[in-house]
This record gives sequence, C-alpha cells and structure tokens, in this order.
Amino acid sequence: MSRAAAEPVVHIDDDRFRVTEWRFAPGAETGWHIHGHDYVIVPLTDGTLGLEGPDGATQQARLTQGVPYSRRTGVAHNVINDGETPLAFLEVEVVDSDLSARRLAVLDRFMGAWNARDVEGLMACMAQDCAFNASAGPGAEGKRHVGREAVRAAYAGLFDAFPEAAWTNGRHAIMGETGLSSWRFVGTSTGGQKVEVDGCDVFAFSGDLIALKDSYRKTRG
Repeated sequence: MSRAAAEPVVHIDDDRFRVTEWRFAPGAETGWHIHGHDYVIVPLTDGTLGLEGPDGATQQARLTQGVPYSRRTGVAHNVINDGETPLAFLEVEVVDSDLSARRLAVLDRFMGAWNARDVEGLMACMAQDCAFNASAGPGAEGKRHVGREAVRAAYAGLFDAFPEAAWTNGRHAIMGETGLSSWRFVGTSTGGQKVEVDGCDVFAFSGDLIALKDSYRKTRG
C-alpha cells in the first residue's frame, strides 16, 4: 500500500542555508533520500517518526516540540509519520559548506595558475567585475587595478617582471565571503635581483569566483 507524500515548504534557500518545513499527515512519508548537507531538525510538534534505512531496517524516533537535533552529511533514509496525528518539523541544511569547498578549490587552482605562469588560468578564477590591489613591487607597482583587462595586464606584468618565480607554502582558508591565502614568494627579477618574501592575499568572492584580490607582503629590513 502506497503512502501519502509529506509536504515540503521551503522558507529560505540561499548560498548559506536551506530551511524547509516538512508537514506530515498520519502515515505520510518523505520518500527515500540521501542528505547532501549537514542539517538540524527543529520539531514544530510532538510526534513519532518511522525511519527506514538502506538495509531495510526500521526504527522509531520521538520528536519533542522545540527540542532540536543534528545529523551529518550522508544520512540515507525514508522518513514516515508513525503517529496518529499530523506532525511537522523544520529542516535547516548548511549549504554554505559546499560553497566554501568550491571557493577553496578556486584558491587552489589560482595558486596553481600562478606557478604555471598561466594568465588565462588566473582570469578563469576571477569574477566578471574584479579588482586587484597589488602590494608594492615590480610589475604591479603597488596600485589598484579595476576591471578584467586591467587585472589581466597587472598579472602579466608580474610575470614579465619576474622571469623566474614560484609561490610556495600555500595555505588557504575560507570565512564566509572572505578567503585568505598565505605564501612564500621566491623569484628573480629581470634585473637579476633575487627576492624571497612572505605574504598573503585577502579575497572577496562573488559566488564561486574571486571579485577582489588584496595582496600584502612583509617588508624585510
């Protein structure tokens, strides 16, 4: 005998959270699904859930209104209202973790493009409306470059200024809309000057891509 479907009502769906209210008539089910995000359940009513696992095993879980619980990505089940009265809960999914992972991957590709001296690879990591605040030094000359063509030219200028260069010890972190990369630059300028300096980039993102690269480096005495 088929069951009625639970009713999902999406209240929030943005790049950080998805909040869905699930409403169950007695005996209604969500259908089989695998959770792709970490999530929190906030019961809106008391009730009893029936949980069917991928191995066919079943169990019950009691809901208490207002008492939340959390689960990790990868939970797989079918959820059923095993009670005799309607029940409802809020499912709060943390989708920002996916966006953060994509942004970390962009920073990995970005540093790889620097070491490959690949200007177009760098620009593939930049948003359409982008800017670059350079630290002082040959090539970029410590100024602000706004727009794709200006940023592309500044990046190419750095490669021209340092025929031999490597960005080593790269480490990346994402904090909401902001990214941070630390690195050690080792290079030789066109004039034969050897440079070894520690620095960091602070990034602002637009979606998955870099909208602003703000570069800093240590001054060595």
